Amino acid sequence: RLGQSPRLAQSVNSKVIAERTLRLISRWQRAQNEKQFDSWLDLADGGRIYEKIVPGKHGWLAIYYKQVNAIENTVRFWQEIKDQEGNLREIHEKYPIDKGHIKL
Repeated sequence: RLGQSPRLAQSVNSKVIAERTLRLISRWQRAQNEKQFDSWLDLADGGRIYEKIVPGKHGWLAIYYKQVNAIENTVRFWQEIKDQEGNLREIHEKYPIDKGHIKL
């Protein structure tokens, strides 16, 4: 074929393979997140916020949230602690920076 560069063809093929691999990893990660968390909210940008509720001592609840982008990379991860009346008592942002427990 005249005018077709073998390097260009190899570069295009590598890009296609990389995109397919990323899609497969994203689907696998999404399936893992759906197994680990109780529910999720789909965001307009293609990302999600996952939620998992864990009952604690004395009737309190720990609610874990994981926000991911459209390819399921974690953007933010945090925990909220609510008392038995449902009042927010503590927040612990763990990712991207662990800020420790903040009592409210």
